[in-house]
Amino acid sequence: MSELFDAVDALVASRSPLPAPAERKRLRQAHGLTLDEVATALKVRRATVSGWEAGRTEPRPPERDAYARLLKRLAALYPADTDTTPSTQDTAPVPETVSGPAPSAEASSEAPTPSVGQAHEAAVKSDPQNTAMRPVPVPVPASVPDSASCAEAGPRPSSTSRRPRARSAAPQQTAPAAALDARFANGPLAVIDADADRQVVAYCVGGLILDVPAKSLPALVDWTLTEAQLGAERLNGSGKDGDPLLVLTEAALERYGLPVTLSDSERLAGRLPEGHKVLKQLDRADWRLTKRGLGPWARIYRPAQGRERQCVQLCVPSWSALDTRTWGDAAKLAPAELARLLGTYASRVMTPRGSTAVTGLELMTALNPPTRASRPDEDGRRHKEHRPGSLGERAMDCAPCEAPDGHPLLSDLPRFHQRGPAEMLFEEAYDWARELTDAECMMRFVVGIDVNLAFGAAANGAVVGLAQPPVHVTDPPFDPTLPGAWLVDLSHVDLSRVLVAKQWRQLEGALLPSPFTPTGERPEGPAWYATPTVAYAVELGYDVAPVEAWVRQDKGKFLDSWYKRLRNAYVDTMGDLGVGEKLPPAEFLRVMDDYKQRDPEMAMVLDAIKATVKGGIGKLRERARGGGWKPGQAWPALSRPTWRPDIRAAVISRARVNMHRKMLNLAAATGRYPVAVLSDCAVYAADGPSPLDVLPYDADGKTVPGSFRLGVSPGMVKHEGTRTTLWAEEVREKYDRALNLARYVKTGEVTAKDDGE
Repeated sequence: MSELFDAVDALVASRSPLPAPAERKRLRQAHGLTLDEVATALKVRRATVSGWEAGRTEPRPPERDAYARLLKRLAALYPADTDTTPSTQDTAPVPETVSGPAPSAEASSEAPTPSVGQAHEAAVKSDPQNTAMRPVPVPVPASVPDSASCAEAGPRPSSTSRRPRARSAAPQQTAPAAALDARFANGPLAVIDADADRQVVAYCVGGLILDVPAKSLPALVDWTLTEAQLGAERLNGSGKDGDPLLVLTEAALERYGLPVTLSDSERLAGRLPEGHKVLKQLDRADWRLTKRGLGPWARIYRPAQGRERQCVQLCVPSWSALDTRTWGDAAKLAPAELARLLGTYASRVMTPRGSTAVTGLELMTALNPPTRASRPDEDGRRHKEHRPGSLGERAMDCAPCEAPDGHPLLSDLPRFHQRGPAEMLFEEAYDWARELTDAECMMRFVVGIDVNLAFGAAANGAVVGLAQPPVHVTDPPFDPTLPGAWLVDLSHVDLSRVLVAKQWRQLEGALLPSPFTPTGERPEGPAWYATPTVAYAVELGYDVAPVEAWVRQDKGKFLDSWYKRLRNAYVDTMGDLGVGEKLPPAEFLRVMDDYKQRDPEMAMVLDAIKATVKGGIGKLRERARGGGWKPGQAWPALSRPTWRPDIRAAVISRARVNMHRKMLNLAAATGRYPVAVLSDCAVYAADGPSPLDVLPYDADGKTVPGSFRLGVSPGMVKHEGTRTTLWAEEVREKYDRALNLARYVKTGEVTAKDDGE
C-alpha cells in the first residue's frame, strides 16, 4: 500500500500549482533571493530558474514540488496586491487591440496606472498561458557588422514622431525576458506583413504587434530606426550594438513593390538587378546598399556621422534567405510564429546576419572584437587600439601549406599540379569504414552514436594563432603549446601498441582508424599536420621529429567565448525540448525519443544552432565562389581578418583526435572497435539495439573514463540510429563493400545519389 501512496504523492507533486511567471519573479525578489540561490537550493541551473520566471519553461518533478513549496511560503510572507498582480483565475478578458505608446524598459513596473495599455500588460503578465501576448522589452545580444557591410554607418536618430501602436499577437510558448536597454525595447527583429487592405504590421518577439505607417521601403527603414525601437545590445563592451532585422513576408514584398520570388537570373546573381524601381527609391532617399545588393539578405545604411550606426538588415524568406537545410520549414511559418523562432535564436545566439554559417562567423567577432578604446591621452581623447586576444582588424596571409588550391600564394605552381600531404595541410573530419569481423557478424545489430556539437566541443579550449602572421622554422623541436602546422613523419606510430592512461596496451590496431588521416589510412611518409594531431602522436607514446613548421607565437583561446555562448544556446534549447542535463543514461535515451516533436519550432532553432557551429568553423576557410573566378586570383573572403584556415584546421584536428581518443579508450577497456566513423558518428556492432549495449555503465552510472558518455552536453553522445547486422551486410553487398555505414545508420536508406550511381 505504501507504494500506492508514494505513487499518488508523486502524481500530486507533478501538478503542484504554481503562480504566474511574473509572480514567481516578484516573490523571489521580494525576499531578496538571487537566481543563483534558488538554483542552488533546487539543484538546477540558473538558466532553468530564469526560464521558469520568464514563462519559457515549466518545472517538472521532482523540482516542481519543491519550487511550489518555496513560492507558497514566500506568498504567505509577501501577499500580492490584487489590483496590480491579479491571479490566473481572476484575469479579466484582454482587449484584442490596444492603442498607446510602445513599451520601454520601465514597462515591468508593478505600480498600478489607469492607462489602458498598462492595464492590458498587467493582466497578461498574470496569465501563464499568455505570457507572450504583452508588448514587453526583450534582451537580445548585439551583432557586430562585417567591414563589407556597414563599417561606416552612422548614428541612429531619435524618434520625433508618434510611437507605433501596439497590439497583442496570438499566444506564444516562449517569450524572452525584460530588456536592459530601452532603445531596443521591442526586441532585435520584426516580421513585416500586410493584410488584404494593404495595412502593414510588424510582428515582434514576445507577441507584440506594431502598426507600420510606412508606404515604401525607404519609409520602412526610416520608421525602423526612428520609431520601432528595434535592435540588440552589444555582446562585448568593445563591440557595436546590433542592427534591427526586418523579415519581409510575401504580402509585405508586394506592398513595397518587390517581387515575391526571384527570377532565375536574379537568383543566380543573388540580388535584384540595377535599375529596379525600389533601388531607385532607396537611392533618392540617400540609402545605400552593400556590394551584395538587395538580395535574400541585405543591408541598408547611410554613411557614418558619429559613433552609432544607422543600418537595417533585411531578410526575405521567399527568396530562400532561410535555407531549408538549416532552418527547416521556418519560411512557411505564420508571421508571429516566425518572429518567435527567430527571436529565440537571436536571444540565444545573435540576430541573424545571413546564413547560419555567416552568423556563426560574425558571432566570433561580436564576442571578441578586434579593437577597443584606448586610455585617454594628454588631451583626454580616446583612440581605437588593438584588443588583445582578438584576431585584429587586418587580414593576414596564411602559410603556403595552409592555403587551399587556387590561392594566390600558389600561383607559381604548375596549372595541373596536385599537391600531396607533404605540400598541403589536410585536416578534415573522418570518413572511414571497414569490414565486420566474423565475431561482429554474429552480433544482431549495428548501433550508431553521435557526438553532440563535436566541432563546438573541439573549439573549447583550443589554443590558436591570433593577430600575428606565422613564422617559418626548420628542424624545430615539437612544442605542443605552439599553434601552427608541422611537417613530420608519423607513419611509425603503431596503433597495436599505444599508451592508454600512461600504460602501454596491446590493441587490435587494424580495427581502428588512423588518427592522422581523414580516411583512417596509415600515413606513408612526411605530411603537414596541425599541432593537436602531432601532440596526439606524442600522447600515444611515440617520438616526433618535425622537418619544418609554420608556427604562431601570438596565441590564445579565441573561440572559448564563442563556444560557451553556443553551448548554452544548445543546452537551453534542448531543455525546452524536454532534454535536461545530468540525466541518468537510460532516462536520457528515453527523453530523446521523438524529442523534436514536442515543439517543432524549437527543434528548428536547435538545428539552426548546430548549423551555426559547423558553418562558422567552415567559414574560416571559405573558398572562392562564382563563375568569374580563376585560380591564382584573390576572392572576397581573403580580405577578412576571420579568414583563418589555420584555426579551422586546429578545430577539426582536435575533433578528430577527440573522437579517436574515445574510441581507443573504449577498445582498451571493452574490446569493442568501431566498424565505421563519419565525422562525429561512430558505428559499433552489438548484441542489443541500444547504445547501452555498446557503452558499459555500472550501477553508479559511471562508464569508461575518457570514452563516450551519454548525455546532452557538447562532447557527450546521443543515439544516432540502429540497424540489423543483416541490413549492414546487405547494403554493403548491394552497393559497395567500402560503403560507410555511419552515413546511413540513422534512416537505413541508401540512395543512388549517396552511393555515387
